Amino acid sequence: MTEAFVFKLMDRAQASILKYLEDVPEEARKTIPEGFNNNLHWQLGHILAISDRVVNTFSGRELVFPETYAVYFAARTKPAEWQGEPPAWDELIGELEQLPARFREAYADKLDEPLANLDNFAKAETLGDLLTLNVAHMNQHMGIINALTRITRR
Repeated sequence: MTEAFVFKLMDRAQASILKYLEDVPEEARKTIPEGFNNNLHWQLGHILAISDRVVNTFSGRELVFPETYAVYFAARTKPAEWQGEPPAWDELIGELEQLPARFREAYADKLDEPLANLDNFAKAETLGDLLTLNVAHMNQHMGIINALTRITRR
């Protein structure tokens, strides 16, 4: 898989997610439909928190986002358990708009770079592996976002 292709996949995932989230009413962002553990706000923050933690931690780089992103949006967190206010919707949208460019800027010409931490859940070996994993994760949550936007806009 070429570097250009990986970044193109990330651009497409980001654009699709942003399209689904366009003009979502505030109440719909907070709604947790029956059968779901999370809402659109959590899904958006989760994509960012996991992108940051997986790619940057396993590649031996510093995290970009503050610890509050993990507090509210890490795996196994739920809005029902939030204490305080999570990062704002508009902040998260802005960060998602910048995510592919941020990764491109930081990792261009480095996709073959071996990881600092090979003991990772995905058994990834290179930075390119992590970016590909990140795109797969974005696409997984894009499907959930699609479902949530359909249900909450009824």
